[in-house]
Amino acid sequence: MQDQEERALPPEICKVIFNEEQIQEAVARIGEQITRDYAGQKVLLVTVLKGAFIFMADLVRAIKGHVEIDFMAVSSYGSGAKSSGVVRIIKDLNVSVEGRHIIIVEDILDSGLTLKYLLKNLKSRGPLSIEVATLLFKEGKQQTNVHCKYVGLICPDEFVVGYGLDYEENYRNLSYIGVLDPEAYEVF
Repeated sequence: MQDQEERALPPEICKVIFNEEQIQEAVARIGEQITRDYAGQKVLLVTVLKGAFIFMADLVRAIKGHVEIDFMAVSSYGSGAKSSGVVRIIKDLNVSVEGRHIIIVEDILDSGLTLKYLLKNLKSRGPLSIEVATLLFKEGKQQTNVHCKYVGLICPDEFVVGYGLDYEENYRNLSYIGVLDPEAYEVF
């Protein structure tokens, strides 16, 4: 499958770093961990749109037990490839988190600035517990100390797209995660 994916790469994608099989194995592993950790309990998965929506859909199916979902939309990237450091809520939750077990579902943990803001915001609403599940973790890139209980894959320090991750709303539909050629987003 990797060879087929690489042959079909858009010219802006330098290489595939996680193929579809690797991603699904990571999602299944996280789903099994959450199933064990919350056996017999109700858990609310809070998904950060838009990047995490594909991961969330697959993760929900990998969890056995009572799971509810809700969505938030936040912005910290603007239209560029680097985080602006300013986080704002574009769409808030529809349900209360008070007295509930919450798992924030993220696509990628990079600087941690957005996640730090979300954790502080949601903790102030009185959940019973709050954890983080991220598909991708960029080791050493965190600008803040954020604990992530569920990590799918360790990601190299490159700009990645696919499986929900985008650049200017493109590439979300790729079934794999690939590295975007810097020439596609750097301004000279």
